[in-house]
Amino acid sequence: MASNQADLIRLLEAELDLIESGGYGLPSGHPDQERPMFHQSLVCINHWLIEGRANECNEDCVLMQWVPEQHKQEAMPCHFIPLDSAGATVKSFEGNQARLEEAVKSWLREKIRDLKLQARST
Repeated sequence: MASNQADLIRLLEAELDLIESGGYGLPSGHPDQERPMFHQSLVCINHWLIEGRANECNEDCVLMQWVPEQHKQEAMPCHFIPLDSAGATVKSFEGNQARLEEAVKSWLREKIRDLKLQARST
């Protein structure tokens, strides 16, 4: 398996572990606000708060490979990744954190499984 593919699998597994162990939780000092999915996560470049690019999503983000082309210029393009065959996205689950986390966990499991199968076949 290529190193970058192995790294991608590890990142997605870490993201899945984060969500399974309680998710993003609520921001301190703002108990009425949910944190956006993937924002400040291991898979999001914004997590590392790179100076000058802390709020900019771009091709450096590993999630961009799953963002439909027409949404790559959105402020949070990863919120438009189709999570299931019906085309539900993070954006479509806004306001329902429990359903959102379940959908994202299923999507992560599927991507991890697909990447591992690809690695075995190469």
